[in-house]
Amino acid sequence: MVVYIEKSSVNLQHVRLNLQLIYVSIFPPDAPKLPSVSVSPSAEIVEGSSVTLTCSSDANPAANYTWYKEGLFLAWAPDGVHHFTSISPENRGNYSCKSENQYGQINSSPVFINVQYPPKLPSVSVSPSAEIVEGRSVTLTCSSDANPAASYTWYKEDEPLPVGPEGVHHFTSISSEDRGNYFCKSENQYGQINSSPVFINVQYAPKLPSVSVSPSAEIVEGSSVTLTCSSDANPAASYTWYKEDEDSPKTSGHNFTISNIRPEHSGSYYCVAHNNRGTHNSTLQLTVAAGNH
Repeated sequence: MVVYIEKSSVNLQHVRLNLQLIYVSIFPPDAPKLPSVSVSPSAEIVEGSSVTLTCSSDANPAANYTWYKEGLFLAWAPDGVHHFTSISPENRGNYSCKSENQYGQINSSPVFINVQYPPKLPSVSVSPSAEIVEGRSVTLTCSSDANPAASYTWYKEDEPLPVGPEGVHHFTSISSEDRGNYFCKSENQYGQINSSPVFINVQYAPKLPSVSVSPSAEIVEGSSVTLTCSSDANPAASYTWYKEDEDSPKTSGHNFTISNIRPEHSGSYYCVAHNNRGTHNSTLQLTVAAGNH
């Protein structure tokens, strides 16, 4: 209600009259109208920045305001203002305000606060998660919480790998050469971060064993000779030495030593390298020169 007062004087034949006119303008009480919501800044909202939500509504008497996030109570705001000093990804979501006085209440339309932020520490998974065996299919997957969505790059020992589908690197038939440390990089326009490394331990059968004899010069009767066998394998190979046409093994281990060698020791010897993934053999020829009598 607004009151206006106006005073005036009138002279009528020696009679002075003082008049006072009062004008009364009355605004009837009213429930709040649909609230208007504004967000500042109105451009991109980045993690760590200051953000203010403002709610206003035409009402008589003046409205009180309540803010909600995803329909759940957030805060009272007598002046309609809710402030984030340093906004975080957890603040991303739909916000609305309620305007009310004793004559009624009304909710605003929701406004979506899209908080943008750099990627968080990536999570890496390997499938299958059990033993990885040469020749099988293996998939590495990288994922990271980021807004906007991150792009990914896989690395082996700091060397980038060919780009595959988002966050995925696939081995159709993994090999022993693929064994090593892998990590992924997640990035968007706000930053980048590397995952912790994951070790891909490819298991495989022994490769073709390498065999040698020492001394490598002429082998003379009566001398001592050592045969050596080695093979690349994962898990590490065990070794067994045989002489051709004999069923019983000569010895187990990398080395087979023959002391006081004689001509009858001449012949073919072969080494069997074996682990739980397979076996592989290699052969060498041993010739013993007869001594002088």
